[in-house]
Amino acid sequence: MQFISTAFWLFLPTVLVLYWLLQGQLRAQNVLLLIASYFFYGWWDARFLALIAASTVIDFAVGRRLAVTTAPGAQKAWLALSLTFNLGMLAWFKYAGFLVDQWVAAWASVGVAMDPLGVAIILPVGISFYTFQTLSYSIDVYRGRLAPTRDPIAFATYVAFFPQLVAGPIVRATRLLPQIERARRLSGVGIRTGWRLICWGVFKKVVIADTAALYANAAFGDAGWTGPAMVLGVLAFALQIYGDFSGYSDIAIGTARLFGIRLCSNFRFPYFSRDLGEFWRRWHVSLNTWFRDYLYIPLGGSRLGRPRALLNVAIVFLVSGLWHGADWKFVTWGAIHAAFFVPLFVLGRNRRPEAGWSWRQAPGALWTFAVVCFAWVFFRADDMAHALDCLARMGQGWSEALPKSPIKKWAWFAAILCVFLAFEWRQFRRGVRWMWRGAWRHPWVEAVLLLAAMVYGTRQAAQEFIYFAF
Repeated sequence: MQFISTAFWLFLPTVLVLYWLLQGQLRAQNVLLLIASYFFYGWWDARFLALIAASTVIDFAVGRRLAVTTAPGAQKAWLALSLTFNLGMLAWFKYAGFLVDQWVAAWASVGVAMDPLGVAIILPVGISFYTFQTLSYSIDVYRGRLAPTRDPIAFATYVAFFPQLVAGPIVRATRLLPQIERARRLSGVGIRTGWRLICWGVFKKVVIADTAALYANAAFGDAGWTGPAMVLGVLAFALQIYGDFSGYSDIAIGTARLFGIRLCSNFRFPYFSRDLGEFWRRWHVSLNTWFRDYLYIPLGGSRLGRPRALLNVAIVFLVSGLWHGADWKFVTWGAIHAAFFVPLFVLGRNRRPEAGWSWRQAPGALWTFAVVCFAWVFFRADDMAHALDCLARMGQGWSEALPKSPIKKWAWFAAILCVFLAFEWRQFRRGVRWMWRGAWRHPWVEAVLLLAAMVYGTRQAAQEFIYFAF
């Protein structure tokens, strides 16, 4: 089930009313959330509920065994079971086809034709997200940072909690599980905050992302645009992916607030970053901190000398690329970020304080945005050949005029985009609390956001959330 769908807008209020009618009955509320979450995911394809259930059973059992096992070797064995199952499941559904293709291509390069058995593998929606979420539980229990839960219903609800099940944020068990295990009370502030976040997320998705997608799809499609038109297409995709993914995160966080649960922030105005180090502390925060805590630090972090630290940084970026998909274009996307991040790391500038932004730093912010957009070409392209073709077309045709139809069609969108960016900048500079002060406190804000979303939603085809593919 998608957030931007009639089914969801019937589903959410129904579950919400039943949920708060059960206030004071914690176990009943969790059972309802679990049933609702499985229904939400099963709406897409009920067959893959078995994967979530299997991951839930195995990691719950691993946590219980780690609680009573004291021998280090036995504890490692139980943790290995969790890692093997979750990563093995992820590897099979996400990378098996890619590995077979690479095997065939390698033999073909030396003149040997292979005819492997074709296996059609469907990628389960959200598998990259919920496998990382369940792994955080097993690893934190193993490390002694979290006491294993004794409540299978609470744990199953933690794994399948529907607002963030299919596209994050990736919420650690140390943050989410205690909230599921304790009583939750209906709060007017929580309802109002959650509703505004939902409206803001819908606006970013429908008005900003889906509209920008029309231009980006044309630029990366068969239109054959060159020069400034192609550059604008890349900028349009940068807007699309930010509005799409941060919009989803806002809806997820807002929906969770309606149920009295707080999720972690996932985006903090990344396009205003002054360098790539800051960008990666602001973009997809839950994934990047996951890689830091469960990959970079276990590899040795910065403790084993500068050469090893550089290697660890490179590994994290390449794995981040692979996490997004089994394709060399994603590996290249990660490698580009690694190549521009490493000099900052060597110079010790990757941890610059984020406070004190001034216009003197605008050139650094523009350079960072240019690097990010350059890397987005590989992320958006169909494959490596398509990415290189798009880059080549960006350098051609600068004496040609822009296509006429987009100029007329995008006048209103350009005006709305300016307002949106000004609003984002204001929040970035003044803090998110600014949007609750003065005139912004009144419900007209939500009404305007939803009205704009409805107007634009009726004028264009809805686009699926980009990160559903990961």
